[in-house]
Amino acid sequence: MASVEKLPMLAEGYEKLIAELKALREERPVIVDAIEEARAHGDLSENAEYHAAKERQGQVEAMIGDLEDKVSRANIIDPASLSGDRIIFGATVTLLDDDDKPVRYQIVGPYEADAKIGRISYNSPLGKAMIGRKVEDEIEVTVPSGDRFYVVEKIEFI
Repeated sequence: MASVEKLPMLAEGYEKLIAELKALREERPVIVDAIEEARAHGDLSENAEYHAAKERQGQVEAMIGDLEDKVSRANIIDPASLSGDRIIFGATVTLLDDDDKPVRYQIVGPYEADAKIGRISYNSPLGKAMIGRKVEDEIEVTVPSGDRFYVVEKIEFI
């Protein structure tokens, strides 16, 4: 059963989910046509095209259901409307690592996270360690590569 817990996300992440959902809904009639065409070839027990189309139909329907659930539970948050001196969802945080090298992350939802572009999920190990911290707080986080230490240098809501 689907959860009723709200999913915090940025407007950009919400729009991405909507676009993905639209694309999958547009694929539905294409799959139905492929199933009908494969049926026309006769014996369904040995019809690879039919089985592939039916399998894709099941995958698409499952993905649509999952996306509809996420969209219905979305709690869109605009970081620019936030403020405060503690790290919360949507904050862009500059940390200093062990070598006093600055690293910058934005706290986002799990479906928007992409560490390569500096977006980490609020429920990732580092995200959890950062939530509620203030400037100059020290953060220790255990990641697969070992323990990492950071100091919060700046918190922005942009």
